Amino acid sequence: MIYLDNNATTAIDPQVADVIHAEMLRGPANPSSQHAIGRGCSDRLDDAIQRIGARLGSDLSLPGGARLIMTSGGTESNNLALAGLAKPDSPLVVSSIEHASVIGFAQQAQKQGRHVQFLPVTAGGVVRVDALRQTLADLAGRQAVVSVMSANNETGVVQPIADVAEACRAAGALLHVDATQSIGKLPATIADLPAAAITITPHKFHGPAGVGALWIDAGIKLRPLLFGGEQQLVTRPGTEPVALVIGMAKAIEIAVEKQSATCQQMVSQRGQFEATLRRECPGLLIHGENETRLPGTSCVSFAGTDRQSMLMALDFAGVACSSGSACSSGSSPPSHVLLAMGSPEWAVGSAIRFSLSRFSTEEEIVESARRICRVYNRLRS
Repeated sequence: MIYLDNNATTAIDPQVADVIHAEMLRGPANPSSQHAIGRGCSDRLDDAIQRIGARLGSDLSLPGGARLIMTSGGTESNNLALAGLAKPDSPLVVSSIEHASVIGFAQQAQKQGRHVQFLPVTAGGVVRVDALRQTLADLAGRQAVVSVMSANNETGVVQPIADVAEACRAAGALLHVDATQSIGKLPATIADLPAAAITITPHKFHGPAGVGALWIDAGIKLRPLLFGGEQQLVTRPGTEPVALVIGMAKAIEIAVEKQSATCQQMVSQRGQFEATLRRECPGLLIHGENETRLPGTSCVSFAGTDRQSMLMALDFAGVACSSGSACSSGSSPPSHVLLAMGSPEWAVGSAIRFSLSRFSTEEEIVESARRICRVYNRLRS
């Protein structure tokens, strides 16, 4: 099986697995315990958090400064940001191509009476900053919460976060950035992602699943979603998964160190992959191909087929991929991202996402393209 579904999750780096394993072998780990074992555990947790901050270009040791809230993953981090920033009834503005955990929260909040605005995107899948500026102008006098992802998980299209942040600053809005797909693929420091809150998820860059983080800027208050403990200054109660946080720290250190080389490798591999598909598979549409994309993401529509048939056939052929977001592909609804981009019906119905990682090899790229073309031409005939 050739794995081309790395935007859904990645294989854990063996070095990361080793540090998690070593920490778990230390024995009981509750950093809230007041005995010597608990204090030692707390020190290791604090060290890991400081290391994560360092790789993001954020000093987390300053009293009253920026902080990192550990969560169970990207979905919780996104929900915590949208629910906890600003006042409970503050307007919520999200792009129409956000991850399901943002779109779903916004839809639920709208049902409960919160003012929600969905921002349109261009045909290339880029958030329209002009629409954001107009929306914020219409909300003058009310502090809005804005959520725009750094890069789309389905198409890989990189979003204009600097322009979005400038529009938010001018209007006094609080910006949340879901940077889940950026770490290890793009430069992703706090300077590159100027926001009030940033979501980070290590299983997207060869770290562990089951842990995530929400970076919060200095001076930003956040209401908790959970109650019943005093951990993390009562913002997110619950015993921290120390081994997973240490694994996250190791994963982000490796990802940042290798980011440039990884990017070059994946751009080259994706170019080869898409060139083969174009040559051997007539009637292709590569979504967002004229925009800046994540280096390893290809969202491809295959004329004359449907996504479910392609997915099943490719699975049998030994190629693991997906139809849009893994969070919704089990029920396989039409992609809300491609619909927001105004893609034609045939393209929405036949879109498959392929995503590479730094562990992808040239041999896998050549062989997967061969298998995909063979499957497509068989189905099409």
